[in-house]
Amino acid sequence: MIQCEGLVKIYKTADLEVVALQGLDMKVEDGELMAIIGNSGSGKSTLLNMLGGLDKPSAGKLLVDGKDLLTFGEKDLVKYKRDTVGFVWQNNARNLIPYLTARENVELPMLLRGNRGRASASELLEAVGLGHRITNRLSELSGGEQQRVAIAIALANEPRLLLADEPTGSLDTNTSNQVLDLFRTLNRTIGITIVIVTHDPLLARKVDRVVQIRDGKTSAEMIRRVSYAEELALLDAENVRHGTESHIEYAVVDKAGRLQIPAGYLDLGGFKDSNKVRVEMEDGRIILYPPEARKTG
Repeated sequence: MIQCEGLVKIYKTADLEVVALQGLDMKVEDGELMAIIGNSGSGKSTLLNMLGGLDKPSAGKLLVDGKDLLTFGEKDLVKYKRDTVGFVWQNNARNLIPYLTARENVELPMLLRGNRGRASASELLEAVGLGHRITNRLSELSGGEQQRVAIAIALANEPRLLLADEPTGSLDTNTSNQVLDLFRTLNRTIGITIVIVTHDPLLARKVDRVVQIRDGKTSAEMIRRVSYAEELALLDAENVRHGTESHIEYAVVDKAGRLQIPAGYLDLGGFKDSNKVRVEMEDGRIILYPPEARKTG
């Protein structure tokens, strides 16, 4: 569904140049539910905006659903945003029109395509658990219910890809879990590809793959050992509540052989104050040593 190769994004002003992405590589399979995490300024929101057709890369390759976004003109981008991708924002004001009812909000993108979709809008609200709230205005809905309306709006034109930017950032823990469970249900039932950008590491428990971005590049991937449903079935309630090790973490090696070592490893003695590591091959494994370390035994 998504293929990024050597993706670069540079923002320029009169006397300043900021490199937001520095040759990022990433693939997302059709029908996958995955998350992108990273610290503020890592480039994750820049990447999401490019996937959504809201910004253009400076260089590299970006394919979404077989479409080359770097070749798109303005009309192509409008059609792409209307037909291929749905967007859920953290700020509900970017998703919702406050003086309309829940159903009218979902109907609006359908009307803009020339379809009168009252029945379809009601079905979407039923699908996100708001069938009993279709005639309510936004002021009568909780934050979690408003976010569910936003998800229904994003699905109104049957997109192939759903992008969510910090969709639980303004919600409490219980409501966040409900929204994330809804993403899993939609992914499983209608097969839509979902990419969620977040700074919340607990989100990793809800998805099968997490891509970490650091300094404008993919630095690590975490892949679930078992499916989320299998994990809930296998673990007792106490372990599920307090968290267990459910993902394997992989450092990402780019085409030039470069990798970013997870920051926690660099904090260990011998690595922290050096910009070099010693690399050796031992028994089929690549071993990294601090510059002055000596092997024993």
